[in-house]
Amino acid sequence: MLAKRIIPCLDCDFGVPGGRVVKGIEFKQIRYAGIPWELAAEYDEQGADELVFLDITASHERRETMAHVIEKTASNVFMPLTVGGGIRSLEDARRIFNAGADKVSVNTAALKNPGLVNELAKRFGSQACMVAIDAKRRYVRSEEETRGREIIDTREGKCWFECSFYGGRKFTGVDAIKWAMEVEERGAGEIMLTSMDRDGTKDGFDLELTAAVCDRVNMPVIASGGCGLLSHIKDVFKFTDASAALAASIFHYKEYTVREVKQYLNENSVHVRL
Repeated sequence: MLAKRIIPCLDCDFGVPGGRVVKGIEFKQIRYAGIPWELAAEYDEQGADELVFLDITASHERRETMAHVIEKTASNVFMPLTVGGGIRSLEDARRIFNAGADKVSVNTAALKNPGLVNELAKRFGSQACMVAIDAKRRYVRSEEETRGREIIDTREGKCWFECSFYGGRKFTGVDAIKWAMEVEERGAGEIMLTSMDRDGTKDGFDLELTAAVCDRVNMPVIASGGCGLLSHIKDVFKFTDASAALAASIFHYKEYTVREVKQYLNENSVHVRL
């Protein structure tokens, strides 16, 4: 049985020189959390399985990801590093790999040009191509809204999930569950699935969204958005087939260490690398 992975996430804003790690609530109310390479070194020491590094303003501001900061971060850690934000071409991806990344994550560019997923997978391998999906609940009010969409029965009612891009600033009309299925066919090797409704709320992962995607694809799915308690991580592994749980706030603000999370999961019969 494969071990479940615990992945801290560094949401980085390069609107200031050198960059800073920030954290928001539902993609808003951003506050400072630390310096990228310093936090990365801490999480590496604590036993994180991987690290996700996102330039959350790169696509919106049409800027390239700050490769030199990634290089500095990569030189401080030994765990796999995934980098996303502003990657729009094979050349952008190559620059990120050369800076030390093991995987690249695409969202905005893939939604605008789905063929990019095929190109990345073919050139660098599926294992190096992650697609990030930022999904928001849309509750069904009429039968017409169900056409061509994957409808999920939730405790709050029937809904579908809409993809956003540009860091959650714009919505696409694209069904997130169908998009997950499509990117798998196009060669993506992994999905980072973020619930916009739960992001930063600490109310727990969106288990219904996560389960729906996991049930429809055969590649690893990273659950993201809403982690606030140790039990939230246990639940996402207990009630869905997510292969990894991503968290930010609980680590950045010293509520828990990665080591504490793994010890708790181990005590609750979740297989992790200690």
